[in-house]
Amino acid sequence: IPTLSAQMESQRINETRKQLDEIQQALVGYAIANGRLPCPADPAIATGQAGAGAERTPPCTGGNSTGVLPWATLGVTETDAWGNRYTYRVTDYFADSIATTFGSGCTPSPTPTQATFALCSAGTLDVRSAASGGTSIATNVPAVIISHGKNGAGAYTQQGTQLPVGSDADEQGNRDGSANLNYVSHTPTPSFDDEIVWLSNSILLNRMVTAGKLP
Repeated sequence: IPTLSAQMESQRINETRKQLDEIQQALVGYAIANGRLPCPADPAIATGQAGAGAERTPPCTGGNSTGVLPWATLGVTETDAWGNRYTYRVTDYFADSIATTFGSGCTPSPTPTQATFALCSAGTLDVRSAASGGTSIATNVPAVIISHGKNGAGAYTQQGTQLPVGSDADEQGNRDGSANLNYVSHTPTPSFDDEIVWLSNSILLNRMVTAGKLP
């Protein structure tokens, strides 16, 4: 018979996965309404302070493309089931203002007027089964969202502070990803308990076409 603590932990995992699914849908809805994905929120602003949970002002290039999920902008929950904020990384030109830059090698004709990305745009983020080596799970994704699990390694708290990461290389790779474009997703281990989802490039573009935002 499962112990009470094991049952509670299973409930937290399921609740977090449900929230991640809702966040994916909220991001797609935001893109349809605004023609772009939101920028991340500043992770250092504590809950209740001005600007907490609000997306940074576009363009969110460089270090501003990584932060925490802009929960207030999206109208979703701030934290996962363990009380930590979700890490959020977005490809910069998917979250820019309407412009003429659509990514490397992408020169659409006609130029989209209701979206900051085009049918030929591709995300720059990759999800792999391990930080070193491993296999490719998803490539060229526009955005990733991460719950840092029960141990919270690398997550930002509601006080705006970042929890330390241990020696697990895969959790280190998911800490914020600002140093590279690779993220890790695999079954839990004693040292890895991150839950990660991403936006599929093809699904996002398809939804934008269906909504009349592209081409």
